[in-house]
Amino acid sequence: MVPTGAYGTWPSPIDATLAASHDGRPEYVGAVGDELWWTAPRPAEDGRRALVRRHPDGREESVLPPPWNVRSRVVEYGGVPWAGAERPDGGPLIVFVHFPDQRLYAYEPDGDAGPRPLTPVSATGGGLRWADPRIDRERGEVWCVLEEFTGERPTDVRRVIAAVPLDGSAAGDRTAVGELSDDSHRFVTGPRLSPDGAHVAWIAWDHPRMPWDGTVVQLGAVAPAGPGPTAPFTGVRTVAGGVGESVAQVDWSPDGALLLVSDIGNWWEIQRLGLDTALSGPLPSPGGSPTPLPPATPLCPGRREEFGGPLWKIGLRWFHPLANGMIAVIHGKGANALGILDPETGDVVDTAGPWTEWAADLTVRGDRVIGVAAGPRSGYEIVELDTVTGRARVVGEAHRDPVDPAYYPEPHIRTFTGPGRRDVHAHVYPPYSPDTAAPDGELPPYVVWAHGGPTGRAPLVLDLEIAYFTSRGIGVVEVNYGGSTGYGREYRDRLREQWGVVDVEDCAAVARALAAEGTADGARLAVRGGSAGGWTAAASLAATGVYGCGTISYPILDLEGWATDGTHDFESQYLESLIGPLAEVPDRYRDRSPIHQVDRITSPFLLLQGLDDVICPPEQCERFLARTAGRGIPHAYLTFEGEGHGFRKAATMIRALEAELSLYAQTFRFTRTDVPKLELTR
Repeated sequence: MVPTGAYGTWPSPIDATLAASHDGRPEYVGAVGDELWWTAPRPAEDGRRALVRRHPDGREESVLPPPWNVRSRVVEYGGVPWAGAERPDGGPLIVFVHFPDQRLYAYEPDGDAGPRPLTPVSATGGGLRWADPRIDRERGEVWCVLEEFTGERPTDVRRVIAAVPLDGSAAGDRTAVGELSDDSHRFVTGPRLSPDGAHVAWIAWDHPRMPWDGTVVQLGAVAPAGPGPTAPFTGVRTVAGGVGESVAQVDWSPDGALLLVSDIGNWWEIQRLGLDTALSGPLPSPGGSPTPLPPATPLCPGRREEFGGPLWKIGLRWFHPLANGMIAVIHGKGANALGILDPETGDVVDTAGPWTEWAADLTVRGDRVIGVAAGPRSGYEIVELDTVTGRARVVGEAHRDPVDPAYYPEPHIRTFTGPGRRDVHAHVYPPYSPDTAAPDGELPPYVVWAHGGPTGRAPLVLDLEIAYFTSRGIGVVEVNYGGSTGYGREYRDRLREQWGVVDVEDCAAVARALAAEGTADGARLAVRGGSAGGWTAAASLAATGVYGCGTISYPILDLEGWATDGTHDFESQYLESLIGPLAEVPDRYRDRSPIHQVDRITSPFLLLQGLDDVICPPEQCERFLARTAGRGIPHAYLTFEGEGHGFRKAATMIRALEAELSLYAQTFRFTRTDVPKLELTR
């Protein structure tokens, strides 16, 4: 007979330490000869990113000890931070970005010497930063994105495609870095070289657009390798994309055609553009947009699913061409799969296996495709697909159950009805424990999780933070509110000028529906989120009256302050689309900001903030708390030294998770003796 216990009081083997130790995932997998390399989180080592090497015999090795930290800060969210190539004398040559100083380093792991710097340090603003590197051994260079600060303000910055000499001559000399593109566009991705080496393609965009609003594909010619540094690209023209079209990735097929992912037809679809057509298109106008744009051919039209996603980081890959002409693709609606696309027929054959989420992180080694994947019962792991046999297997970072899988939550994929009878997609995780059952007639508390971005989505994967709550008798529902990706541009555009309205309404609609159907206790509902999700959580406490409490992590709380040099350059004009032009609708910025709605907040809240956050700085929280002071609202404010936007250190995540549980216990009046009591002030 399973003992009974009130929801929220159940014992669980999934403690905060266990959840923190499994936070983060491997990223940026790449092939160097017969080896695989990737970066992996190390929460117990101050949250650094390690560089992992998988030898041909399957042995995994972390090649750079602490404090080496392989992570880029370009656009603050970073991007591909390393590249590798085989040396002529054998063995790998690795180039990587070290997080603390953001310099590029070269490293030969089989040699006696340690990493040697390739780029200089700049004392101006945020300095020099690098991302999306590609090693050109013939030229003796690394081609990558250079982000260069020109002043002290976060928006004093320029970005170009650069060539860094591998001989180290630029380590102390900024002038030795060659610039291959001009800075006529605010943002660029790294270049992709054509099979014949004669042309390069890359993606560019400008404020106030974000990359999911509108980007352009640039095509340029490159001179053959010769003595001296590479000359700048010539004959640059815009060949695809535009103001209302988001191209998320570009690459080359083996026969020299441009492949790209565009949402011109509502869904991010993979398209083909012949080089002859591209070269016959018009040269760019001074604004960079030719008229008309050359046509591209969709390779699998009419599927009504995504073959791409939001370009939050530089160098993401949703597709990868194969030598035989086929294309490895990540695609789906809501969740996604890895498939092999036949560009002649448009057919896609999906990989069999338990994985429901594939990161935009593909590489190819011969006839094998390697990616990073997870599912509802497994965390992210490195998976290899043999395209000849169709078999997939885990080859790195293999998931191992840290506890009995019976404690894992079972997601229910649901579509709810929001205002105006619009669809709202969500993942519902009911509370469950094999050890404890709830008393008859009791309904569980539920926490609504609002994802960040807000142009993002909640993936359908095992998350031990969710299991931390569900195994204790607290339900979780992740809401992919209007504005989320994975459901087409029309769904994504629901949030245009409606941030703080549609996201708040959709989360509340899901919470109310769960209560109305008897799934959740309507008197014990909470909301939590980080970054843009923190904004939604705070705005929800002020606007809805649905939630008994909320957890708000590294949030945006003051729109006007955030829009006026209050954040980094990448998102400095994001609110122009999410809220509207500040010059035209200033009252909207004030009326929707939680900092101006504190008189409407009556529920307890927990505020969590990293003190090194430059995206959502601590000043937002401090001003919000100053407005809250004296109003009698129970709250706690926890800050963390050495943490930026998103928590990476194990100690931070443990403290934050235990504090959140204590908030729910105090608010919903159940007892927990396994976590420190969170001290709430009024």
